[in-house]
Formats: sequence, C-alpha cells, structure tokens
Amino acid sequence: MDLSFSEEDLAFRAEVQDFIAQKLPAELAEKVRLNKGLSKADHDFWHAQLNEKGWLAPNWPKRFGGAEWGAVQRHIFEEECALAFAPRIVPFGLAMLGPVLQKFGSQEQQDYWLPRILNGDDWWCQGYSEPGAGSDLAALKTRAVRDGDHYVVNGQKTWTTLGQHANMIFCLVRTNVEAKKQEGISFLLIDMDSPGVEVRPITLIDGGVEVNEVWLTDVRVPVENLVGEENKGWTYAKYLLTHERTNIAGVGFSRAGLDNVKRIAGRAMSGGRPLIENPHFAARVAQVEIDLMAMSTTNLRIISKAAAGQAPGIESSLLKIKGTQIRQEITDLTRRAVGPQALPFVSEEVESNIPLPDAFDAGAVAASYFNNRKLSIFGGSNEIQREIYAKQMMRDAK
Repeated sequence: MDLSFSEEDLAFRAEVQDFIAQKLPAELAEKVRLNKGLSKADHDFWHAQLNEKGWLAPNWPKRFGGAEWGAVQRHIFEEECALAFAPRIVPFGLAMLGPVLQKFGSQEQQDYWLPRILNGDDWWCQGYSEPGAGSDLAALKTRAVRDGDHYVVNGQKTWTTLGQHANMIFCLVRTNVEAKKQEGISFLLIDMDSPGVEVRPITLIDGGVEVNEVWLTDVRVPVENLVGEENKGWTYAKYLLTHERTNIAGVGFSRAGLDNVKRIAGRAMSGGRPLIENPHFAARVAQVEIDLMAMSTTNLRIISKAAAGQAPGIESSLLKIKGTQIRQEITDLTRRAVGPQALPFVSEEVESNIPLPDAFDAGAVAASYFNNRKLSIFGGSNEIQREIYAKQMMRDAK
C-alpha cells in the first residue's frame, strides 16, 4: 500500500492551490476562517467559480458534467479548500441527490435536474429526518397518497439544513403503510414553492439559524417527480447516505483549526508566559496533533484502497468517530485559549461583517464550539458507528 503522493498528484495540488489563490476573495476566506454565517450569495459565488472551472462535481462522471476525479484528487482538493478557508460545497444537490439520479433516475429526470444542479438553478435540501425518525430513519411517518397523476403529501421533516435557502427538497415519504417499514418508502422531489409547504426556522444553541422544520400539508407532487420505483425508496436512501458520509472526518478542517489554536495560544498569556508553554494546555495540543496525524494516515490508507478499486471497510466508521472527536477537541481548545473573550458571543456578530474588537478573533469562537457539538450526532451518530464497528469485528472473529 503506497501512502505517498505521485508527481501527478503533487502537480494537481499545485494547480488547486493556484486556482484558489486566484478565485477565492480574501474577504470570503476571512468570513469562513472566523466562522461567520455565510449568505446564500456567498455559497452561490463559490459554486459558480467551481462550475466554470469544471470542478464543482468531483465525483460525477464526465458524461453528466462532472470532473470524474479519483479518490486521491478528491482528497487533495478537499484538503486544500479547507486549508485555504474556502466555503464548503453545499452537498445536498451535488453530493447526495446527483448520484441518486445518475443511478436510479429516469433519463428525463437526469436531463432536466442534473444541469440545473450544476448551474445553480436549484438549491436542494434534504427531507429525511422527522421528530420520531432520526437514527431509526425507517420509522418516518410523512405520507404520500396517490391521487391521479399526483401524490398528496402530509407530514413533517426536521433538522433541514439550509432549508431557508432551498427551492427544492428531496423527501422520503411513506407510500405503503401495510408493508414492513423499510419496504413502504418512496423517494420524491418536491418544489418548496408548492402550496402547503411551510419552513420554520430552528434557533440552535449557538444562536444561529442553520436548520429548519418543514411542514407539508396536502402538498401535491407530480408523479413524474418520483425517483425510481414506488416503495423502493429505502434502497435509494441507503445509497445516498454512503455519499453523505464522504469526508465527514474533515481532516483538512482539523488541520486548519489546529493551526489556529497554536496561533492563538502563542499570543495568549498565562502566568506571564504564552499559553502554548503551559504544560497542561501543551499536552492537550500535542495529543490532538498525534490523533490527527494517526487519523490522516488511516484516511490515506482508505484513499489508497479506493484508488486501487477496493471498497472502504469499517475504517470509515472509525474515521467518523475519531474525526468528529478531534474537531470537537480543537474547538474546545480554541475556546479555552481565547479565555473570557470567548464567553460573550453575540449571534448578530456571527451573522454580520462587523467584528467585535478583540485580540483573538473571538467573536464566533463560542458559537463554533457549541455548533460543533452536533458533529458526533449527524451523519450516523458515533454510538451507531461504534455498533457497526463492533458487529463487523464480531463477524470477522468467527
């Protein structure tokens, strides 16, 4: 297994760095670095820049307008974007729905929706979770009843990330209440401007509004917006989740965050000396750096397997667990390094371009710490990932 980068890989890294340096405005990178709330216009701008370059859809086949990169190229691109504080590509249309349509959608759906995803004509959000269907997603209750050439949908979705910007939502709905719960689910594409769709914001612990409730009351959805076969949506849902969990460990984000911790701790004073020289604090920084180095190596092993055409194994669950723990530890170290200035965070400051006067860019530090508590829950909670790992290890031991 070769964990080193080839000359071609290094040349590609240099090309990515050059592109980011030319196309990413400093003020936008600064908003990302300071954990400011990005506007829809901010996301749309970076979306357009990547689309013009042909780099917007790294995992899409070229015949659909994608870059068709291998695992190593995707890793390099994601890492460099994180280190340069580029906005994250909004995943719902590109990384989730797009692959589902390419594999299971009709020719008409592919011809219509895929170009619109690339061009930014549609902003998609995900309608999976419900108040009683999170980890047990198959327990969802949102109903879709066939009425002629439409489905009539009633129900509620929650934790709908960036749903306030979306004009379309892909939803799991129950179309057969008599079947076993996984067997009666269908996959629908719903226009958010349809009568009966209501989006209600949810204010999170960090003071921001990132997620929403979506209420669906007698919403009429054309039958042609059904993806694949009726009652086969669970198959498509599982396929989509394999794409949702891609890069959830966030190695690049952790590296950028650790650099920031060291920068702040080198300036903050404790007992007349820089905080980074405090033995207890320095030990925590060293431990998270060791953990990050180990996780990076594991990540490269998985990438090497993927490049060789092998499917990743249970290492993916380990990456998710360890990656989220590392990112949470980094935000905690940042909060502690900033000290009392991290306490009075103001949600309005996070959403604005006007920084609070402080020495450590502390305006959004507490907000970032609180927001990142969710990392160990979404995308398959760490408890679920441990169960997956344990079950696989028991099978292998037999």
